Amino acid sequence: MALTRRAALALAAAQAATPFAARVALASAPTRNRLVLVVLRGALDGLAAVPPLFEPGLGALRPGLGPVAQDGEDGALLLDRGFGLHPSLPALHAMYRAGEASFVHAIATPYRERSHFDAQDILESGATRARAATDGWLNRAIGLMPRQGPRLGIAAGTSVPLVLRGAVPVGSWAPQTMPDLGPDFLALLEQVYRADLPLAAALAEGRRLHETTGSVLGDDARMAPGTRPGPALRAMASGVARLLAEEGGPRIASFDLAGWDTHAAQAQRLRQLLRGLDDLLDALREGLGAEWKRSVVVVATEFGRTVRRNGTGGTDHGTGSVAMLAGGAVAGGRVHGDWPGLAPDKLLQGRDLAPATDMRALFKGVLAAHLGISHASLERTVFPGSGGIRPLGGLLRA
Repeated sequence: MALTRRAALALAAAQAATPFAARVALASAPTRNRLVLVVLRGALDGLAAVPPLFEPGLGALRPGLGPVAQDGEDGALLLDRGFGLHPSLPALHAMYRAGEASFVHAIATPYRERSHFDAQDILESGATRARAATDGWLNRAIGLMPRQGPRLGIAAGTSVPLVLRGAVPVGSWAPQTMPDLGPDFLALLEQVYRADLPLAAALAEGRRLHETTGSVLGDDARMAPGTRPGPALRAMASGVARLLAEEGGPRIASFDLAGWDTHAAQAQRLRQLLRGLDDLLDALREGLGAEWKRSVVVVATEFGRTVRRNGTGGTDHGTGSVAMLAGGAVAGGRVHGDWPGLAPDKLLQGRDLAPATDMRALFKGVLAAHLGISHASLERTVFPGSGGIRPLGGLLRA
């Protein structure tokens, strides 16, 4: 078999993409708290996910787009202040009733246009305009934590999203879909490249991390090709949660969920999407086990959707949406944020839910209270130019 430097490097990179560092390396992690960010790409319709049931004429404004009352077979699950929760989120509602979930409505980033690409860039970079930064706010936040070992951050999937990219090394993990290379093949590579110190070190690290991950997850690290999206997502969430729960594991994770651009047939699509989100949150709670009490999961999207239904049974790009918080460290059972209303004169540009809370206030509030990052560092490093945005308080348990 002819082996090239390129082949060995590719193998080492692939194996090292498994982020779970050996327990010895992270045995003295800088915090016991866990933070998970879930980004819903495509723009969640916050008015369907968390409908304001008290708003007169809600059903007339958006017929068939989601629950508009508590009654009926598809009625909303009741929340604080007269808000409801989409019935496809029963596990999240159970967390809410247990005081482990809350919501921030009418929330948005500083972005006021309607491009998914630019909006997602701003959501992840923490900047005030698109392409103003090449790293993500979550990576910059990790850089402010005392680092006593590598890879405090982990991305769920085979690539690292912008929010976790930057100067601080992070990893990624996804359930394995290819057969193992086998010990003989790896041993051969180590023999061939033992004189090439950089490649030999990378290969050794990748092999060690791969073996350590297998010892934690066992057969759950595998997933046969062709698995349906629902079980596949739960398997990924469960695996990442169990890595986070390890004493020597990472502390911060991110998930990307695509497909939330519901221009047409929204009711059916959103029902399925929210069920998947609910399953992910339930898998995180289950996988984190005892560490759930030290965990916060933040669910955010790049912008909301129009108040009124369009001609294809969906909604178009909007502005204000809803963010979700779950975890044992959350001061749950509440819907936060000022409510701007849905009267015609209260809508942004006559079509969108007006934003009343800046998304950076939510992120700042969680980072300060949960990871202990100072307000000065949040304004100077994590979210530059955000001096006028105060951290949202009352989100987490004291």
